[in-house]
Amino acid sequence: MKPKVQPLGAAIARERQDGGRVKLSTFIPLKIRKRGASKVVVRPDGAVESPGKVASQIDQPLLVALTRAFYWQQLLDDGVVGSGSEIAQHEGLHHSTVNELLRLTLLEPAIIQTILAGQQPKCMSLLWFQRNPLPTDWVAQREVVAGFDA
Repeated sequence: MKPKVQPLGAAIARERQDGGRVKLSTFIPLKIRKRGASKVVVRPDGAVESPGKVASQIDQPLLVALTRAFYWQQLLDDGVVGSGSEIAQHEGLHHSTVNELLRLTLLEPAIIQTILAGQQPKCMSLLWFQRNPLPTDWVAQREVVAGFDA
């Protein structure tokens, strides 16, 4: 029997076979706070990064894309949804957009950490990933990233 699925969003609930409910959610330990006219990043340890340094390099569209991609991958891994096409239908997106974003889950963890910290090369953006798919091999990914001008 297939689990009963509620609409996709920040969290999704499904019924288990024993009648209990499981709630899945995605969390990235990162807060962006507004300080006057600028925004600052509050790290998980509570330290605030100065607005001129890290906050200016945080790529919000790329962070949102990473979050969505890992959330969708979790839904696929847990069997909540059967395919990227099903996710696309629930989210109101084209299936190629979902597949494109799911490729972000294949990034090397160190590259993901660099993006989350806002320390990625300036040219590494969501648009760059959409136009230049990285190889799945992590060593080859590091070589591509090393070629960027930081």
